[in-house]
Amino acid sequence: MAAEKCPCGSTLSFAKCCGPLIKGTSPAPTAESLMRSRYSAYTKGEIDYLYATTHPDFRKGYDHEGTRKWAESSEWLGLEIVSSRGGGEDALGEVEFIASFSESGTESAHHELGKFRKLEGVWYFTEGKMVTSKPIISTKVGRNEPCPCGSNSKYKKCCGK
Repeated sequence: MAAEKCPCGSTLSFAKCCGPLIKGTSPAPTAESLMRSRYSAYTKGEIDYLYATTHPDFRKGYDHEGTRKWAESSEWLGLEIVSSRGGGEDALGEVEFIASFSESGTESAHHELGKFRKLEGVWYFTEGKMVTSKPIISTKVGRNEPCPCGSNSKYKKCCGK
């Protein structure tokens, strides 16, 4: 019998990828691996893991029962990591992702920029912001010029990706 593929979309089996993180036998080495394991936890109904991996400073207002109902009533279709910044040896990380799911027969996509922070060497989810469409840029902008979206970042670090 073939090993169960990990729901997070990696090429590894669940037992070698997100399983040990969710079971608590291995810590998430990066913010992205924590994000992937949190997605897998939704697919497996491991709601306690979602709470446990939320940074303690960001747990106020956490809706445990609402999260459980959403996770259990949805059919999880896949995870796409759009981008990942930081989240390795540093203390902060960001992971932009799209989680596809079907609820009551309607397919949807949850597109979020998740923020992560290390606390005493352990990665935690802090908050997420829904991602909206980026502005259409019709003029040529140099890679090192300020981004026309108004972010005060260089174009190559912002919309020029």
